[in-house]
Amino acid sequence: MKFQGVFTALVTPFKADGSLDEETYAKLVARQIESGIAGIVPCGTTGESPTLSLDEHEHVIDVAVELAKGKCTVIAGAGSNCTQEATRLSIHAQEAGADAILSVNPYYNKPSQLGLYRHFKTVADAVDIPVVLYNIAGRTGVNLETETLLKLQRDCKNIIAVKEASGNINQMREVIQKTGDDFSVLSGDDAMAVELVKSGGDGVISVASNLMPEKMTKIIKLALEGNTAEAEKLDAEMQTLYDVMFIETNPIPVKTAMAMMGMCEEVFRLPLCELSTPENRAQLSAVLKTLNLI
Repeated sequence: MKFQGVFTALVTPFKADGSLDEETYAKLVARQIESGIAGIVPCGTTGESPTLSLDEHEHVIDVAVELAKGKCTVIAGAGSNCTQEATRLSIHAQEAGADAILSVNPYYNKPSQLGLYRHFKTVADAVDIPVVLYNIAGRTGVNLETETLLKLQRDCKNIIAVKEASGNINQMREVIQKTGDDFSVLSGDDAMAVELVKSGGDGVISVASNLMPEKMTKIIKLALEGNTAEAEKLDAEMQTLYDVMFIETNPIPVKTAMAMMGMCEEVFRLPLCELSTPENRAQLSAVLKTLNLI
């Protein structure tokens, strides 16, 4: 199985009382499918997975699979800094019918490379469906080194992709070069996606596609087809959006933008909260107006 294109790291909408908003979630998934997106990624960081209970996490995966199965790929977020919990979430995702799982570096406890290897191998050995590793040192405090990734690829036949969010294009290129054509390398950063594809990568797990799925799909399609000039031209038009999506911690800006667009409520679970300053809200609003989103 090869993962190519744009996969939306989907937000999890909440009602005013903080409970899951399943009706809105169904509309968000339908919008992504109608846009021609390659897939959705429920219960990732953008989906506020750290503040979902285990039962809620599993329920959101169940709902996402039911809504999208057979219409687009579902890569279920199943990461944890507890190997036992990550394994449970992964097994549940498989039983729910997800096409693959996304497994992030264990965060806060900062394991060694040996610990990372054993963690991911334990998870991969527990399921038969494809595993997409998620390397993001900025959030987890530890980088999945390329040699560790290669060992996991060799020893676990269902580890067939990585979401690379190290921010280091040289590391990304090394991963692409050394893992081979049958391994998918997806950018975890919208702003680096075209450059990654130009270097032989396969696409992006995107935040911006929550807002503009059609345009993100077009950009990556052009890049994959080798139409670099047109892809870069359209990508340049998106740079202000990419930048403002991280004016504060993701997913605060993207969910706020979606609320401004009337797509969901502007509700977060602590410790995440609304944008912290009027200036940031004004900047976000200005970018959305420039792109004719509001």
